[in-house]
Amino acid sequence: MQYSEGSLGRIFVLKMEDGEDLIESLQKFLREKQIESCMALFIGAVREGRAVTGPEQPVIPPIPHFVNFQGGWETFGMATIYPSADGPKLHIHSALGRGQEALTGCIREKASVYLTVEMVIFEFSGLKATRKWDEKAELFLLSLEKTL
Repeated sequence: MQYSEGSLGRIFVLKMEDGEDLIESLQKFLREKQIESCMALFIGAVREGRAVTGPEQPVIPPIPHFVNFQGGWETFGMATIYPSADGPKLHIHSALGRGQEALTGCIREKASVYLTVEMVIFEFSGLKATRKWDEKAELFLLSLEKTL
C-alpha cells in the first residue's frame, strides 16, 4: 500500500449547463484555476456519452468494454485528478440510470450534459501524488509517495 498525506485547499462549486461536455469543461476549469490534484463529486444528467463498464476479460492489460449511452441519463459520480507527465489526468466513475436501465463505469472521451450537472471540487495541497504510465496495465495509475 502507498499513501501520501496532505490537506484541503480551495473548494469550488460548478454548474455545467445543457450541451456542455462534462470532461472538456472540467479539464478547462482545472487549467484555468491551475488545479493539479483534487477530487470532484457530481450529480445531474447527461444526454450522451461513452463509458467503460469493465474489461472484456479479466486480464492485464485490460481490454476495455465500451458502452455508448444516449437519450438523457440521471447520473452521480466522482473523479480524482492528479498530475502526470502529460498534465492533469482525470479518472471519472459514475452511476447512470434511465428508466429500468443502469450503468456503472468509467466515463471516457465524452459526456454531454443534459439540463445540468452540479459539481463540487475539493483541491488537495501537499500530496505527493501523480499518475504514472504502468507498462503492465497499459494505463496511467496512481502513484503515491509518503510525505514527511
